Amino acid sequence: MDNDRIKGAAKEVKGSIKEAAGKVTGSRRTEAEGQAEKGMGKVQRNVGEAKDHARDAVKGKP
Repeated sequence: MDNDRIKGAAKEVKGSIKEAAGKVTGSRRTEAEGQAEKGMGKVQRNVGEAKDHARDAVKGKP
């Protein structure tokens, strides 16, 4: 499993928490930062998944 998958998933969770905190406190800025962080985490996780698939394809795994 690629490190980007792990780091991306962690960013997604952190962003979700930050977004929820922004909603609870009424801070649109914190909510927006959380959404952005969640989005960046999703991209990073997807990059890690692509790396894993490419590595598996080179090794001949299904």
